[in-house]
Amino acid sequence: MGKLLRLPTNEQKLIRQCRKGDGRAQRELYDRFCGQMLGVCRRYVKTTEDAEEVLSNAFIKVFSKIDQFKADGNLGGWIRRIMINESLNYIRYQKNLFVEVEEENHRSISHENLSDHWEAEHLMQMISELPLGYRTVFNLYAVEGYTHREIGEMLNISENTSKSQLNKARKALREKIDQNELLYKEQ
Repeated sequence: MGKLLRLPTNEQKLIRQCRKGDGRAQRELYDRFCGQMLGVCRRYVKTTEDAEEVLSNAFIKVFSKIDQFKADGNLGGWIRRIMINESLNYIRYQKNLFVEVEEENHRSISHENLSDHWEAEHLMQMISELPLGYRTVFNLYAVEGYTHREIGEMLNISENTSKSQLNKARKALREKIDQNELLYKEQ
């Protein structure tokens, strides 16, 4: 019996071509991931225009650092991490992100309390209306799954500040949900 050869996948071929600077391969990679990654950027950056700017800058980093991608990892996850980091860099560049505040006890939002009529888009809109610090920590913790320690390291804040920002985000979301439920019931 002969030796089994492992044939490269289309993704591996695409990565190899991107590493060579092939413009068509870069365009294909961009087209494959741009929609999903714009959504990632949009969770952190307030306007679509700003999110598109972050997306463009992040893809420049993707192409310039494609040699650092380890082929045994998940390409989408690697690109997502770059998008998140570039979004956070954009936020840092735009303005000072956080004000240290005392941690308060707030009731948290439970998924069971959300009515069936709340669609993901409506909830995402409410999240996008949160103050920048609240929104950033909420997304990193609740959506991306980072711990408060990791968030603190990423944003150069304390774990307690991260927890406080999350609690405030939850409280603000709860208030928005309650207000919208009242409006919905009045209609």
